[in-house]
Amino acid sequence: MTHVMAKGANIPLTAGAVRAVLRWTDAPGTPDVDASALLLAEDGKVRDDLDFVFYNQPRHPSGLVRHLPKQAADGWVWDAVEIDLAKLPAGVERVVLAGSAEGGAFPAVPGLRVLLFDAGAPEGTPALAEFAIDESEQVTALVAAELYRRSGSWKFRAVGQGYVDGLIALATDFGITVEDSTGDGGTPLAADPRVPGPAAAPEPPAPAPLPVDEDDWTLAPALPTQAPAPAPVAAQPAPIVAPPPPALPPTVHHTAQPPAPQPAGYGYPQQQGYGYPPAQPQPQPQAGGYGYPHPAAPGYGHPQPQAAGYGYPQQPPAPPAPQQPVRQQPAPAPPQPAQQPPAPAQPGTPFALPPQGPQFQPR
Repeated sequence: MTHVMAKGANIPLTAGAVRAVLRWTDAPGTPDVDASALLLAEDGKVRDDLDFVFYNQPRHPSGLVRHLPKQAADGWVWDAVEIDLAKLPAGVERVVLAGSAEGGAFPAVPGLRVLLFDAGAPEGTPALAEFAIDESEQVTALVAAELYRRSGSWKFRAVGQGYVDGLIALATDFGITVEDSTGDGGTPLAADPRVPGPAAAPEPPAPAPLPVDEDDWTLAPALPTQAPAPAPVAAQPAPIVAPPPPALPPTVHHTAQPPAPQPAGYGYPQQQGYGYPPAQPQPQPQAGGYGYPHPAAPGYGHPQPQAAGYGYPQQPPAPPAPQQPVRQQPAPAPPQPAQQPPAPAQPGTPFALPPQGPQFQPR
């Protein structure tokens, strides 16, 4: 019974060897599809480039994985690989079943599907599983399905994952080296004319040999080695010299003229200085007023004016003026009593000032 599978589904396998087939409808203008297989280790990478089996390397060195010739019949075209699962070494954990399109993308391939057959069953036996690939993106390489180990047995899973950058991107994703096109340890992808490889840089042309005069083999004497001429010293710019300052006019010494005489005296300033005679001090009138010295006023230490008041002898009243204009001699003023000098201070007695006016009395 054939298991019709959806994307991501898986089934267990009991067959020891299987044949995986990519099949599509034969129609004009359909891109050519090639099947391939990659043997992966536990890390998901090939152990070396020989683990990639495809049309340009159709047989694995162990002989356990083989690419079969492409066939067409009854309106179908198919390309297949056979894998001997029971004899694969323990280092191989997965076998990826891939496909690549030439001349277009996979959406232009009608009726594309994966069929898995038991390789030991008789011809005409129904397929073990069938998975229809419906790819809508413009991819030119894809992982159609995979075989993987699980608990000591093998399983089959439908994948259908496309690669826009083609077979080189798919191979690089699984650890295939695509730079080496010589075949010595490198990938055989670059040897396929359908797979673009890195462009080699053109080698520069070899220089043409110089003509040799066969009649004269005498070597010319070597020229004496001359020391390289010293580099010319750059001319230094001439220093900028400031022009001398303009000459000053000669100094003219004038004969000192005697100053005009100024009237000296009150109200005129006295001229003093170089070339003038020293001014003689002029006596100034002493008068009371603003700007003049005032006469000494009585105060402490000066004799006080004798005035009538407390502590002083009373002045007799002036006689009344005569009623008639009779010339009379003014009466002589009575003699003023002589001011007695203060008595000398006795030892042990406090010093006391003489009696003064009321403004000097203690309060």
